[in-house]
Amino acid sequence: VQLEESGEGLVQAGGSLKLACVASGLTYKFYHMGWFRRSPGKDREFVARISKDGDSTTYADSVKGRFTISRNNAVNTLYLQMNSLKPEDTAIYYCAAEALLNKGSYYSPEAYDYWGQGTQVAVSS
Repeated sequence: VQLEESGEGLVQAGGSLKLACVASGLTYKFYHMGWFRRSPGKDREFVARISKDGDSTTYADSVKGRFTISRNNAVNTLYLQMNSLKPEDTAIYYCAAEALLNKGSYYSPEAYDYWGQGTQVAVSS
């Protein structure tokens, strides 16, 4: 299984970026997917999650109204559109595939079986 993120960049506060995550080696349409991030000195934190069919999305309060998670099952790709970026959004962003057998709350990294290598997002003030 491989999850490969792209879209890293440095933007000014108020700007936008779109991340992508291409999945291979798994039947992508069977998996709920999530985005997490890790800022320097902090634990990995939940950002957003989307159901396997794309009908249901959940966001962390810190990004609600600014970020949009989406997916295209035809091309095995997960997206994260980030608007109105703030300096506190600076982090390494990871995509993850949720375990097929429930391993707990999807707000927790423990619920996910597969992870990408991460892509850097930096927002300057």
